[in-house]
Amino acid sequence: MKIDFTNKTVIITGASKGIGKEIALNFASKKANIVLISRDIESLKKIEHHIKKITKSVISIACDVSDLDSFTDAIKTTEKIFPKIDILINNAGITKDNLILRLNEKDWEDVINVNLKGCFNGIKSVSRNMIKNKSGKIINISSIIGLTGNIGQSNYAASKAGIIGLTKSIAKEFGSRNINVNAIAPGYIETNMTKKLDETNKNKFINNIPLKRLGKPKDVANLVLYLSSEYSDYITGQTITIDGGLTK
Repeated sequence: MKIDFTNKTVIITGASKGIGKEIALNFASKKANIVLISRDIESLKKIEHHIKKITKSVISIACDVSDLDSFTDAIKTTEKIFPKIDILINNAGITKDNLILRLNEKDWEDVINVNLKGCFNGIKSVSRNMIKNKSGKIINISSIIGLTGNIGQSNYAASKAGIIGLTKSIAKEFGSRNINVNAIAPGYIETNMTKKLDETNKNKFINNIPLKRLGKPKDVANLVLYLSSEYSDYITGQTITIDGGLTK
């Protein structure tokens, strides 16, 4: 199965590290035009420099995904360089964990605004371009926590569950426009988030995973690549877990 994204433009939020960085590198190897989005422009420039060793078709844009005007401006900047937007990867996400009795309103709102509203802002901002061109792929990064819930992560779980509902609804709205909208729900992946776990908790998680290991960012990036390609043209409105068999 050969996947080639020559002359295809992909926008990736949260692209400065972890899964987002791996997604960007994957698309670079397939000759896509790449737009890196994050609040951390310095980290983006480092990723951009690395990608330019593979392809010159890459730009970095500082953007707060939780702000619709900021996201809209990022799309306008993109369209000046790459007029047709083919793929949007809503990957940006944060955690601010606490038990509900200790969870303050700001931490609730911050997580919802970046994780869930950020997806809405991305979809809203690219929709006119994709509808005009009668094609597009939108992939929203959710989490298995949005399916199962988790102690101390009510804000994160709510945001990721909301992404799943958003995905299903927009897939129905955009289906007739030849735009596919899907979600990916990763399990425990080797990122900065899981590095914060102590060894006892990490081993506990691994023992519950049938494949007996954490996932790698590349595992998620490969699934993103598939859902962005022509091979997934009849898949929309779905949430695909990638968790080593953890969820039932």
